[in-house]
Amino acid sequence: MNQSAKFYSPLQVALIGGAIATTATVSVFGSAWTRCVRAALQDSPKTLVDQVWQLVNREYVDGSFNQQDWLATRQSLLSKEYSSNEQAYVAIREALQKLGDPYTRFMDPKQYQALTSQTSGEVSGIGIRMELNDKTKRLTVLEAIENSPALKAGVKAGDEILAIDGKSTAQMKVEDASQLIRGKAGTPITLQLGRTGRSAFDLKLTRANIEIPTVNYTLKQEGNRRVGYIRLREFSSHASEQMRRAIRNLNGQNVDAFVLDLRGNPGGLLNSSIEIARMWLDNGGIVRTVNRAGGSEVTRANRTALTQLPLAILVDGNSASASEILTGALKDNNRAVVIGSQTFGKALVQSVHELSDGSGLAVTIAHYYTPDGTDINKKGIVPDIKLDLTAAQERQLASNPNLVGTQSDPQYARAIAALSSNNFAQPPANQPNQPVSAGARDLKF
Repeated sequence: MNQSAKFYSPLQVALIGGAIATTATVSVFGSAWTRCVRAALQDSPKTLVDQVWQLVNREYVDGSFNQQDWLATRQSLLSKEYSSNEQAYVAIREALQKLGDPYTRFMDPKQYQALTSQTSGEVSGIGIRMELNDKTKRLTVLEAIENSPALKAGVKAGDEILAIDGKSTAQMKVEDASQLIRGKAGTPITLQLGRTGRSAFDLKLTRANIEIPTVNYTLKQEGNRRVGYIRLREFSSHASEQMRRAIRNLNGQNVDAFVLDLRGNPGGLLNSSIEIARMWLDNGGIVRTVNRAGGSEVTRANRTALTQLPLAILVDGNSASASEILTGALKDNNRAVVIGSQTFGKALVQSVHELSDGSGLAVTIAHYYTPDGTDINKKGIVPDIKLDLTAAQERQLASNPNLVGTQSDPQYARAIAALSSNNFAQPPANQPNQPVSAGARDLKF
């Protein structure tokens, strides 16, 4: 997996979010490494250790490495003997912990694969959402995903999964069932299903690569206004195309306004947040990133907005990272009214690298600022209309998800009231270009 080293701007390789995601893989090896060093470390756990050290040394946003002697750290790491990659993993994690940055982290191959699967927005399986039913204690289908093998084969919400390839699911956890159901696209699987009104039956399916929906939307009639409600759960690689479809479909239904729900959205791909911001914003800055050398890169809207209709954004304390980039861009440009609780406060950008044994490393490479130059790290974004849910309200919405995005949802109801007042979320006519920040005005956009 040794490749020539490549250097990218933060916006090209960056990933951002509670669930950090990858947009590019950058190998550590390059001309700086001599052939003799590579040969000496080839196929050794030390290769892995030094890969990690080199990546952090080259990219980490804090050039002081949290006041650590990073060269001495390398000498210490390479002075040890490792009998297995697992031993190297322990040493790597101990070294990274000294940076004091929870977002710069090492992932073993299984963790790295899980992350890349999540942020790719795809899964190889049959395309169902399931739960362990509280009453029956049986695995039960919640939904068969659109265009999935399960939906095409006739799997229905409420079906009970009694066995997977002949293995009983009695007392099986959802996570364990998921592991059995997932597999390489094109491989067969047999489910035994229970359905009300008929005896148990076997259903043969073929696994496929399935796009996971991260955007849900619906048209709501609120008094005399038609409101397009869109919920975005994370910024996966398919999120922007799903958002584009949602906005266009709702526009086609003649909506009067939009509510964009980012509550609970931990983040994801940086480029996805930028693409989505451009669907709502014609002009103005979106985000400014600053690397450890102080170099700035500014991203702006590019006159590709799909709508100019009034917009409200719902956020909470779990709206993080890429969610905060999108919220900050639309708030600072007066494109949306923001309603809910103060956001999480993560203003750091990571790149993710696949390592020589299939493990992975996420490295914080930049700090970002909202268009007006605000640093939200460990502070979050304060909504225009701050409305915290009570513990009782949170329990009610958690126990009955169908109430989310209805008048029984206090934050959604407040958004509808704000949109109805006509005082918020309407972009000004002939919206002028706005500088991102005083420090960024001399940059080429």
